[in-house]
Amino acid sequence: MELSLPREHGPISIRLIKSRDSRVLQQALLDNRGWLEQWEATSPDGVVSLDMRLGIRRLLQQYRDGLGVPLVMEYDGEVAGQLNVWGIARGSLASATIGYWVSESFAGLGITPTAVALATDLCFTELRLHRMEICIRPENAASLRVVEKLGFRYEGLRRRYIHIDGDWRDHYAFALTREDVPYGVLERWVSGQAPRDAANIPLADRNAAAPES
Repeated sequence: MELSLPREHGPISIRLIKSRDSRVLQQALLDNRGWLEQWEATSPDGVVSLDMRLGIRRLLQQYRDGLGVPLVMEYDGEVAGQLNVWGIARGSLASATIGYWVSESFAGLGITPTAVALATDLCFTELRLHRMEICIRPENAASLRVVEKLGFRYEGLRRRYIHIDGDWRDHYAFALTREDVPYGVLERWVSGQAPRDAANIPLADRNAAAPES
C-alpha cells in the first residue's frame, strides 16, 4: 500500500510508524503506565514483554500484508501517541477497526479526535473501505467523548470482547460507513455538522455493562 501520509490538521498529524520510533514510543509507554495500563490489551496466556522494536516490525509486516495501517500521532512534530488501523477486511466486508493511545501530557489538546478523523478519512478515500469501527470500554470516558464528538454511531454492547488489563472486558461498539460522511469525518466535525446524539448508549446497555468496582 502506498498512502498519502502524513496527513495533518493544524498542529496535529498522523504518519506511518517507523522503526526508529521504537525508543520514544517505548519510553512514552513506560512513562505513562499509570495512565494507560487499565486500557492496554493483554494476553489470556500470560505476561507479554514490552518490546517496541519487535512490535513495530510486526505492525509494519501487517501493513505490507494489507492487514493494518500503524500510525504515529504527532503534535507540533512531537510524538504524542499511536493510532492503529487493524483487522482490515476486503471484499464484501471492506471494514477495519481503530485503536489508539495518547500520552497523558498531550491529553485535552484535541489530538485523538483529530487523528481518528484523519485516519478514518484515509481509510474511506484511499483504502476504499466501507465501514470503520471503534470499540471502547464502558469505563473509558475520554474515548467515549471522542466518538461523541465525531458522530460515530452506537451499534451495541459486546460482552467480554477483548482481553484488557488482565481480564475479558465488555466494550461498546461504534461505527461509521462511507455513506455517513460523504465530505469526510474531519470536515463534518470541524464544520459542526456531526450528529450530537449518534453515540448515545441506551440505558439497558449502560446497565448491562455497569463499570466494574
